This record gives sequence, C-alpha cells and structure tokens, in this order.
Amino acid sequence: MAVNEFYEVSGEAIKRNKQICPRCGNGVFLGEHKDRLACGKCGYTEFKK
Repeated sequence: MAVNEFYEVSGEAIKRNKQICPRCGNGVFLGEHKDRLACGKCGYTEFKK
C-alpha cells in the first residue's frame, strides 16, 4: 500500500485516513482487518463491535 493512501491533503490541512497506534505513537498506523484493528509493530489490537 502506498503511503499517499494514508493521508488526505486539502489546501493547507492534512487528514490521516487510518488510526494511529496509541502505544507506538505518530507514524505507526493500525492495520484494518475484518473484525479488528491491529498494529504490526507492537501487537496492539482493538476489536470492532
């Protein structure tokens, strides 16, 4: 996946399209799976409801 798909730029503002890992901080995004969001770096997982 290209990095340009993680962000959306409109004028001077930048919006992140994916959630950031709360443990790792900025620059590490959570991968979106069918039933969960998971960090590939630290293993943090949030299950979807």
